[in-house]
Amino acid sequence: MYSVDAWGKQSTEAEFTALQIERNAPGPDDVTFSVKYCGVCHSDVHIALNHTGMTRYPIVPGHELAGIVTGIGNNVKDYKVGDRVGVGCISDSCMDCKNCKEGEEHTCDNQMTGTYNGVIKHGHIKTNLGHTCGGYSRSQTVNKQFLIRVPDSYPLEAAGPVFCAGITMYSPLSHWGAVKGGMNVGIIGIGGLGQMGIKLAKAMGNNVTAISTSIGKKEHALNVVGADRFVVSTDKESMAGAANTLDLVLNTVSASHQLSLYLPLLRRDSTLVQLGAVFTDHTVNQIPLIMKRISIAGSCIGGMTKTQECMDFCAKHNIILDTKLITNKDLDHVYKVLDGKNDQSIRYVLDIQKCK
Repeated sequence: MYSVDAWGKQSTEAEFTALQIERNAPGPDDVTFSVKYCGVCHSDVHIALNHTGMTRYPIVPGHELAGIVTGIGNNVKDYKVGDRVGVGCISDSCMDCKNCKEGEEHTCDNQMTGTYNGVIKHGHIKTNLGHTCGGYSRSQTVNKQFLIRVPDSYPLEAAGPVFCAGITMYSPLSHWGAVKGGMNVGIIGIGGLGQMGIKLAKAMGNNVTAISTSIGKKEHALNVVGADRFVVSTDKESMAGAANTLDLVLNTVSASHQLSLYLPLLRRDSTLVQLGAVFTDHTVNQIPLIMKRISIAGSCIGGMTKTQECMDFCAKHNIILDTKLITNKDLDHVYKVLDGKNDQSIRYVLDIQKCK
């Protein structure tokens, strides 16, 4: 074990403070890397503020880590000191079940271990707190299985959001066939997830419709992010004009709402995929599903193979989200901003090198 500087919260009400945590030194199959940047995600806010009632304190958030390899185990052949790497939402799994062996570690039969606030039970990662500690820290050690290689051409400070927002959108686009292009894809919500979804779907060769409650997002969605069409979901005329036009709709909205609002947009045999975490029930009339053979599905991040595929795709097509670098002194303010706004377009990234 070795001691690491980190920044976390001791309780729901506490402000972020510096603390020391213990990481495991690299074993035969492990890689240690110096964390240079870590994205700040809405999920960090939900967990750190105990919105789900399952937070283990002290909490060190962060599942969008990017940095430089500083140490490797004897069995590690694919990485060397100095390589650019990252870790996303997954830091461990059983690596033995059918799902893990098929590269779907996030659906591990024995449950994956989250990069922070996760129960340590698979034996490949250790801390002194009894639960995993995330990327608001100077160093991380994981099994080589859970590393993502960051191409030299991609800015390291922007890589972290690819491991969360990127794979969250890339995985359903790939699973439902949009990666081949030629589809009409709708993206609901023009925040960080939505913008990444638009960029990915366009780069794959699809026609993309941005869907938002706010007409104020139109210019940005069309002229900056690159959508082909804009629909205002609170405007009946706008929604009617887009009826029966979409093959696949990805819903990133995490605020309470009714997904049935969007069903008229779907063509026959199309799918609405739920991505945003909503903890209230949806009420759905089954008649539209029956008449057009519509499917409602869900998706959550992706396995390690798909995450690397997403990282390489973003590098190839220069897909980079707008980021703003912050330090630990900004965390409390940024959390207040994110806690009060679900569609923040900028991705805040903690610059670990400037944290004190």
